[in-house]
Amino acid sequence: MADLSRIDELRGRLQKDPASIAFAQLAEEYRRAGQFRESIDTCRAGLARHPGYLSARVTLGRALLEIGELQEAQRELAEVRRAAPENLAAIRGLAEVHRRRGELPEALDEYRSAFELARNDPGIEQIVRDLKKELGPRQSVRAPAAPPQPSHGAARATAQPRPAAPAIARATSPAETPDQARARRVASYLQRWLEAVLAERRSRLYHAPA
Repeated sequence: MADLSRIDELRGRLQKDPASIAFAQLAEEYRRAGQFRESIDTCRAGLARHPGYLSARVTLGRALLEIGELQEAQRELAEVRRAAPENLAAIRGLAEVHRRRGELPEALDEYRSAFELARNDPGIEQIVRDLKKELGPRQSVRAPAAPPQPSHGAARATAQPRPAAPAIARATSPAETPDQARARRVASYLQRWLEAVLAERRSRLYHAPA
């Protein structure tokens, strides 16, 4: 529960110095108090001055999530994750966005990523179990579509069955191990992080005074 006296204190600091980074703390206190609109407005005003303040962007994404602005929440949280691939709060927020949309496989994948970063968190572990149970058979690989039935005129030409090489290859190909999956995700995270760093450097060079 948020401390109302803390909110008053931070609000006073921000009134005296609108450029203060105390906006991030104030926005988080608003969010904890359930004052989501105030949290969103405070975050946006502060991020206009401090666009790289990732914790404030996480707060913004989580507050947007609470009022059902899922697309906006996803955009903010994804931006955090590009800059900080192992930001647990951003990963959990993105997982919840997918979950509320009913995109359970995507939600499960995000929660698994979160669990890799916080293996001692029983809450995340339980969510992973619940999602796996809810998905059930939907986690299995989809069966290949049945081939179209031949017309009567082509019945004789297609009487001999054709070898199902692609289906056999899929059935016998080795499954990705957990270590391989984690390595793939880490490589993807690092690539997104590098892109974010390069984008930030280009932005600084562009906005640098002549």
